[in-house]
Amino acid sequence: MPDEAARSIREAWNSIPSPGEVGVGLERFTGQRMERILAIVGAIGSAALGVQALLGAITRLNRLDAPHLAILIMVFGPLLWMIAACVAGRWVRQASGTFAVVYVLALLLWPVVVDRSAGEASNQPWIFFLVNIGVVAAMLAFPPRLQFAWALGVPLVYGYVRLEQGDFTQGYWITTGFDVSFTVILGMVIISLAWMFRQIAAGVDDARAKAVESYAAAAAASASEEERVAMAALMHDSVLAALIAAERAGSERERTLAVAMAREALTRLANTEASIAQEGNDEPVHRSQIVAELRRTLSEQGADAVVEERGGPAAVPGRVARAMVLAGRQAIGNALAHAGGRGLHIIAESANADRLTLTVIDAGPGFDPDAIGEDRLGIRASIVARMAAVAGSSDIRSDAEGTIVELSWEPS
Repeated sequence: MPDEAARSIREAWNSIPSPGEVGVGLERFTGQRMERILAIVGAIGSAALGVQALLGAITRLNRLDAPHLAILIMVFGPLLWMIAACVAGRWVRQASGTFAVVYVLALLLWPVVVDRSAGEASNQPWIFFLVNIGVVAAMLAFPPRLQFAWALGVPLVYGYVRLEQGDFTQGYWITTGFDVSFTVILGMVIISLAWMFRQIAAGVDDARAKAVESYAAAAAASASEEERVAMAALMHDSVLAALIAAERAGSERERTLAVAMAREALTRLANTEASIAQEGNDEPVHRSQIVAELRRTLSEQGADAVVEERGGPAAVPGRVARAMVLAGRQAIGNALAHAGGRGLHIIAESANADRLTLTVIDAGPGFDPDAIGEDRLGIRASIVARMAAVAGSSDIRSDAEGTIVELSWEPS
């Protein structure tokens, strides 16, 4: 179960987008993505109502004078900038804020430019079509409180302008009241929906940030545990083995071997970080290379054994191959130390191209695997924990007829 949990943590961690990826894909429902959606929707609505207002203005070209032309440029210039900014996704706040303010100023100036003598005051002005676009601009540019103030204030300004334009006569009150009520309700709906969507996106962002923090802590803990297992195995494989070899050395050849083992142990301790990184290498390693390493181990130990390769060619990730070689070396060392190398038989078998099983068999007196203490690193750290660290499995069976150590790995 620990290896499955560690694997799940790694998969979950790898599935989390980095900060640079946030908002890139359509599946990313984040605050940044939500702002982009609101800007695009705002651009579409602004373009549609802007065209309607422009057509209304064009129909009055026969009465177009300098004040009217100034209002036309004053309104449609910032509106075009706002639409372009929303489509491009840049300078959205600045462009939208500019239009929101300029539009209110244009409304206030409207009674000055209207031509009452020509009967224009009785017609609904083209600038009315842009009232809710002014609210959308505020939604894209301003904080929430100011957005709601704009949604309420802009229609009221328009209503005042229309009443002032009609000299506050009774005929204007009903139609103006209807227009103002409609635009206030629609503006409040726009602001409320945008606020709700932003709150949902912010909640998703917060949950994602907490998940990233949680998975980062879990991944760090998993990495620390793997490093601890690697260090424990290193101490047993190199340091303790060198000390035991030095203590038992009786001949010149054995003393030379003990010195070489001690030198290797010191080198590996001095380069622990590099060793751990090497164990994490995922470059494929063929079965023949693993068998060659085990044959070299037998040669260094001066031991004879039957080494078999069964099944077709196979290759495993480099970190897995290294773990299997080191665990296999430990199993061979145990067979030589406790069984005298009797009946030593090594089998490397692959059922398919990416599944490998390594079996070390001896004909020694055997032992009880369940009786192995927690402090005995030879089996628990160098074999069992090492295979678990690469999502592999180890099976140790022993009785009076001998011991079988089976190391297996297959992709999940």
